[in-house]
Amino acid sequence: MYRLSFTTVVAAPLTVAFDVARALGRPWPFPLEEVESVRPVSDVYAAGPGRGWRRLTHARRFTATAAGTVVDEQVEWDTGLPRPLAGLVDRVLLRRRVLRSMRRHLDGYAAVAALRARGVVQVVGAAIVRDGAGGREVLVAQRGSGPLAGLWEFPGGKVEPGEDQEAALVRECAEELGVTVAPGDFLGEVPLDGAVAGGAPGTSTLRVWAARLVAGEPVAHEHRELRWVAATGLEELDWIAADRPLLPAVRDLLTRP
Repeated sequence: MYRLSFTTVVAAPLTVAFDVARALGRPWPFPLEEVESVRPVSDVYAAGPGRGWRRLTHARRFTATAAGTVVDEQVEWDTGLPRPLAGLVDRVLLRRRVLRSMRRHLDGYAAVAALRARGVVQVVGAAIVRDGAGGREVLVAQRGSGPLAGLWEFPGGKVEPGEDQEAALVRECAEELGVTVAPGDFLGEVPLDGAVAGGAPGTSTLRVWAARLVAGEPVAHEHRELRWVAATGLEELDWIAADRPLLPAVRDLLTRP
């Protein structure tokens, strides 16, 4: 079995990176069958005999980072030929073919995903942390109106067209809380099932950063209540569905040595 690995950073959220990759397919001149697909984090495709190899498998994994989505791809193939001959065929033909096909494919893929991402409204959130009397605490906000009234969330909101996501985070905290914050570590990304700002359902995501207060004291301009919560109190709150998957990362942030 022969193998090549590729890593691409795509300027797009998880859902967009995954959906564009699926739409563009693989760069092989024969069809592959789906073996596994978990939107928006991974998929595996494979093909049987054809074009000089006995089997080819193409796996992708999508990981959210502060810079966008990191796409790790692994291509494995087997010629079925005896070892000495298989190595020769791989060196002079197949490996070059895989490299050439993947490089051309990945350049186009990254460009299409970045372009598609411009038309998707994203949501950002801030896990604002301070040192309290009993240890680190994070600021949480309770929705005051709408279908999610009474549920808890991390402050934040929608990114404006052309706006940097961390700049949007700073702006939203100023508008909602009357404070200035400095974004820190990227904590994670969660797909949003519903439509955001008129976009297609399932394309937007919530992306959350740790943050610290630079100026001001939080005031609930748009929420029913604000509360500073320690790691042990996170599970006691009734969270909105989008924020709950991020609790482990926030808990680690609060308990980090």
